[in-house]
Amino acid sequence: MFKFGQDVGIDLGTATVIVYVRGKGIVLREPSVVAVNNNTGEVLAVGGEARRMLGRTPGNIVATRPLRDGVISDYTVTEKMLKHFINKVCGKFIFAPRIMICIPSQVTEVEKKAVIDAATQAGARKVYLIEEPLAAAIGAGIDIAKPCGNMVVDIGGGTTDIAVISLGGSVVSASLKVAGDRFDEAIVKYIKKKHNIIIGERTAEDLKVNIGCVYPKIQDREMDIRGRDLTTGLPKTVTIHSSEMLEALIEPAMMIVDSVHSVLERTPPELAADISDRGIYMTGGGCLIDGLDKLLQEKTGINVMIAQDTVSCVALGTGKALENLDVLDGKTKQKEHY
Repeated sequence: MFKFGQDVGIDLGTATVIVYVRGKGIVLREPSVVAVNNNTGEVLAVGGEARRMLGRTPGNIVATRPLRDGVISDYTVTEKMLKHFINKVCGKFIFAPRIMICIPSQVTEVEKKAVIDAATQAGARKVYLIEEPLAAAIGAGIDIAKPCGNMVVDIGGGTTDIAVISLGGSVVSASLKVAGDRFDEAIVKYIKKKHNIIIGERTAEDLKVNIGCVYPKIQDREMDIRGRDLTTGLPKTVTIHSSEMLEALIEPAMMIVDSVHSVLERTPPELAADISDRGIYMTGGGCLIDGLDKLLQEKTGINVMIAQDTVSCVALGTGKALENLDVLDGKTKQKEHY
């Protein structure tokens, strides 16, 4: 009997690509960064190696992130990146793999088609699409098939997806382009305005991860960073405190809270009562910012839980969905592409 190609689930994130192979679990977790030689169009590095090149390349090499705000911004580079990851995971396959890819909940038909085409060109036999909040809910261990309301807030790198899920589908959903990247941008702007220093994306991310917070901390923490002084043009070191991070990050954090509030306002009363009982589940790497769960809980009055292994939730959910492709076919088969 012929062994068909593997079933692969891909969380095609703005910041990270996570690949799940049916029967093996998560096999790859790489930053979604590609380094390309501008003169020849040749891909020089993908993933972690390319991320180290961000902001440090000579003129003929460009290290870019081909996905912005949860959707493809550079089609050719995304296709090359997908091909690289699929080959790395599947090796040289006799039969092309079936691939399920996560997409934000409010993407347009054009954006969906771009994902399907990129995956097909990269070597997929069939492409299925699944909405990120659904995959996140499955990955967080929620039984989405039951007739009761569950609210999931998935904060990734490019988008925050909020959905109320019941009977295996989204009843009310929202997708906003405020997530990890926007937090980084807010930090860069704040440091420039307050300290007159320009810092890079990676330094901003280090600040966010190490001392970033959106809820007042009992103990103020600090971290030294280096940047370029705008007055002298020379490198300068400054000490940043977590209280300053609170000032920098509170605005984008409140945009997420307001969006959750508006989804709750549009939720049918019976489902809203379920959410009040069961609480709100937070998934995705962006929800790990210190105090975001406390802020959301304070503003909504509903218990907020952070899912286990938040970063991998969407990929794990995609993997579980792969194992039940026949069950999900009614929901996803219209997206299938031959």
